[in-house]
Amino acid sequence: MADPQSGTEVPDELRRRLGVPDAVVIGLGAMIGAGVFAALAPAAHAAGSGLLLGLALAAVVAYCNATSSARLAARYPTSGGTYVYGRERLGEFWGYLAGWAFVVGKTASCAAMALTVGSYVWPAQAHAVAVAAVVALTAVNYAGVRKTAWLTRAIVAVVLAVLAAVVVAGFTAEGAAADRLAPGGDVTAGGVLQAAGLLFFAFAGYARIATLGEEVRDPRRTIPLAIPLALSLALVVYAAVAAAALSVLGPERLADATAPLADAVRAAGADWLAPVVRVGAAVAALGSLLALVLGVSRTTLAMARDRHLPPVLAAVHPRFGVPHRAELAVGTVVAVVAATADVRGAIGFSSFGVLLYYAVANASAWTLRSDEGRPPRAVPVVGLVGCLALACALPLSSVVAGAAVLALGAGVFALRRLLGARTGH
Repeated sequence: MADPQSGTEVPDELRRRLGVPDAVVIGLGAMIGAGVFAALAPAAHAAGSGLLLGLALAAVVAYCNATSSARLAARYPTSGGTYVYGRERLGEFWGYLAGWAFVVGKTASCAAMALTVGSYVWPAQAHAVAVAAVVALTAVNYAGVRKTAWLTRAIVAVVLAVLAAVVVAGFTAEGAAADRLAPGGDVTAGGVLQAAGLLFFAFAGYARIATLGEEVRDPRRTIPLAIPLALSLALVVYAAVAAAALSVLGPERLADATAPLADAVRAAGADWLAPVVRVGAAVAALGSLLALVLGVSRTTLAMARDRHLPPVLAAVHPRFGVPHRAELAVGTVVAVVAATADVRGAIGFSSFGVLLYYAVANASAWTLRSDEGRPPRAVPVVGLVGCLALACALPLSSVVAGAAVLALGAGVFALRRLLGARTGH
């Protein structure tokens, strides 16, 4: 592809550098993120003593989504994830809508993760720290996906060590009680559904493996192995952490906690561990931000290739082999939002958008033939129904905001098609 500014040829394909361990680590870096330090409290508020039921439901939906995504990614090992799958299996509009939902929703999540870093590291200067984090991690991504994988490996190691300390402290505390883990009379179906929707982001990071399909070695083998492995490891970690926090705090105190894992270690009598948990939360948020920017930039690249976004963003750096213009554009937008607004309230909208994204993935997987690696028929059906149910169970404001932004995206698509028909393009 020719560079419109210099007229020179630049590569438009990414380099396949990631094996199974790297892909698993990148998926874990996205899943074992800031959510485990923050999502348990609102989920417990929704589900009460049914928190673990909500976690199990979220895991079932995530498993179906992961299986559908893995089969599709092996069939279409290019950047873009569900944007590509929807386009190829359902038609251009559904692929575009999935890509729109992902880019817009996850850009908001990027800013939220950056602000989470700021609030833990230096609350009085949260916006400045957030911008610095975005700039630093964008530079890491720019330098190449292998460097991203190495940094993610270090982040995952730190976060897992902190979470292991939390689990040990919780289960060995004198005040821990196993009966707090059992569902009680306060459990409702609606509460469990809403908790599952909130906890869904505990597992949503496996999409990063699929969106990096063009950078994975032997994708037909690597992706189907890496996605379920990363998901299984994340489920074990989240279940252990949630059970430890519940056994110490109980559902009521967990629901009221502003920093649930820090409160859990204090309740366990390990006050010395609370500052470590704060550091772990900041590192986890950095890991989530790193993986989010990586995924959004690859979907931006794919949409730019199809001219749904400015084609200039489709360039790949000749030396580093990354979509550098897409990464810089995403980093710039996230930095501006993180510097000017508190977007943590937008996570509900992001949930709505990502659940729709996976609904399209499951619908796409349904159309695969047996010779294309089709999953068992029940998998995409359960995944599709589960995504729609969890999306509708989110707070009404999130559903309305998400539907409005998606309608805007559909309107932009229709307008482009109309203008293209009139001009003959």
